[in-house]
Amino acid sequence: MSAEATEGNTETHIKAQGPQVTLRKPESSDGARVHKLISECKPLDENSTYCNLLQCTHFADTCVAAEDKDGNLVGFISGYIPPKQPNVLFIWQVAVHQSARGLGLAKRMLADIIEREECDDVQFIETTITADNEASWGMFRSFAYSRRMPTEEFILFDSQIHFAGEHDDEHLLRIGPFNRNDA
Repeated sequence: MSAEATEGNTETHIKAQGPQVTLRKPESSDGARVHKLISECKPLDENSTYCNLLQCTHFADTCVAAEDKDGNLVGFISGYIPPKQPNVLFIWQVAVHQSARGLGLAKRMLADIIEREECDDVQFIETTITADNEASWGMFRSFAYSRRMPTEEFILFDSQIHFAGEHDDEHLLRIGPFNRNDA
């Protein structure tokens, strides 16, 4: 599930300011930190630390880590280019720590990924979002609107069919097509 998180523990983080946040590709040493960040960003689904390590290594070219001036991880986007869809960037999760909210960090991180050479062929951004995740809907729609990119949505994973009724429907939001230079 994609989301700009709505809650978090601030014990180890300070208020991040726009220019004081550094965006970069993640590294293997970020895996455990990503896992901790996601656990502090409810309602995001937690994956294993091993999964986060793979995101930070195998998928580093399509993920982004955001650090504040003290080196605290305050944001992370995981994404990948599906093997059979080389023109799609699928965004898996968007996590923004409570200390860095309200600064447009999620949109900055998404733009950072799209601007990378590895995304030269990307013409669509896709993500799945539950119906009640207003923060995520708002961020992705705002990103698309500000860049004049079309959007469409439909249910990709049905609660009953795919989750045995134990998870809400996941709606696919598709942004594009777009010219990467306009993104």
